[in-house]
Amino acid sequence: MADCLFCTIARGTMKVDKLYEDELVFSIRDIHPRAPVHVMVISKEHIPTATELTDEHGPLLGRLFAAAAKVAQQEGLHERGYRLAFNVGEHAGMTISHLHLHMLGGRPLGPEG
Repeated sequence: MADCLFCTIARGTMKVDKLYEDELVFSIRDIHPRAPVHVMVISKEHIPTATELTDEHGPLLGRLFAAAAKVAQQEGLHERGYRLAFNVGEHAGMTISHLHLHMLGGRPLGPEG
């Protein structure tokens, strides 16, 4: 999708500091952090929301979680813990319609973050 911010970053048109990147996903810091560490792991394929996922996206989902684990290790979150969350739709707080996984940590988050 030409006007999607995350697609622009995935194509390399917009340069950002990436914490992780491979052929399926990349990871960047959230510009509006909700915790001391707030990272997004983003699909390079444009998928608007998790509701669009199919069985064929299994390898991509596995990669999103594996990349999150690698970034958590890099960020020093692996021992104390962190939260992973997908926002799905406007009521969940989704502001960019492109599949991405939020990783939050660096402080006790409590039951609702």
